Amino acid sequence: LSFGLPVAIVRPFNTFGPRQSTRAVIPTIITQCLAGQVVRLGALHPTRDLNYVGDIVRGFVCAATSDAAVGRTVNLGSGREISIGDLAATIARLLGREVVIESDDDRIRPKGSEVDRLLADASVARLLLGWESQVTLERGLEMTIEWIGAHRDVFRTGQYAV
Repeated sequence: LSFGLPVAIVRPFNTFGPRQSTRAVIPTIITQCLAGQVVRLGALHPTRDLNYVGDIVRGFVCAATSDAAVGRTVNLGSGREISIGDLAATIARLLGREVVIESDDDRIRPKGSEVDRLLADASVARLLLGWESQVTLERGLEMTIEWIGAHRDVFRTGQYAV
């Protein structure tokens, strides 16, 4: 307890889903796949532990309602990592598109600012909260693709959002 407040630290790993800005990689890939045959990204080798927004929200609710979480740090993640390049290929496959995936120098993050690997150990979330990711990466991508496809008018395809 800090200042008499029951506090838990919740660390969500790479959340994605509908309504996410194209400043994030998944909407960027989806909109580029829908718009053409070339997907331009930064570094293709970093890996991420990607989690559908509904799972992350459920994890926050579990932590907020659990006495066992008080004073603890809880990671929310799937425990599965995928490289940005493989993510782009997966999204293209789900869309039924054949695309060329390119690393664009203008999108490479400055030296020392890119995290090469993010992979959650969510064992504390499972143990204390009974929480684990329920939406697979592929299913979450399908739901996100469906939403973006229905709302393409709100995305500026072709513009790199910094």
